[in-house]
Amino acid sequence: MLLESFSTGPFDTNAYLLGCEKQQKGIFIDPGLGSKDLLVTATQKYHLQIEAIFLTHSHWDHFGDVAALKKVTDVPVYVHKDDVDNVIQPGVDQLPLMFPIEGVKIDHFLEEGGLYKVGDLEIEVLHTPGHSPGGVCFFLREEQVLFSGDTLFKGTIGSLCLETAEANAMWESLKKLSKLPPKTRIYPGHGPSTRLENEDWLDRAKEIFSE
Repeated sequence: MLLESFSTGPFDTNAYLLGCEKQQKGIFIDPGLGSKDLLVTATQKYHLQIEAIFLTHSHWDHFGDVAALKKVTDVPVYVHKDDVDNVIQPGVDQLPLMFPIEGVKIDHFLEEGGLYKVGDLEIEVLHTPGHSPGGVCFFLREEQVLFSGDTLFKGTIGSLCLETAEANAMWESLKKLSKLPPKTRIYPGHGPSTRLENEDWLDRAKEIFSE
């Protein structure tokens, strides 16, 4: 597995290049503002053929460079159906836009339990609403790697103060993640990576983060 991470934009959003070196296939995950050139350069460095753009959710800081990348790569964009509207028309989720964001057409919907191949890598979709209705995580079971978007960070969770948030859904999503293998390496939408075994507070998340 090949993995590169780039933190860009006003909220230091993590954009990821995930690739299979053997098959020279790859995808982009959450390409935020300012990530396009970094992702393209990394793709060229590893001689990867990009096959798709995957979004963990539809907040603008996670897809700000999708339109620009789609023009360069002409690959399909994937997002959960419950988050599709804001990618097509940024701002309809009532979150203020700090910069003009170009909307894009969604090519495919991500669903709970969906499996996708990137070369020899297999990605499983986990629907994890809470921070947004269509929030998802991407789990590579064999590699024990999770891309958690804004559902789970090192030591904390995604904001529940937004128009798109629903606290009870978040608690259920965190329970789902807590059942993954303890050694799972977590790559979040913001901040450093961690391991699930180090986030032993997940079972107490409602108690810790409820207002």
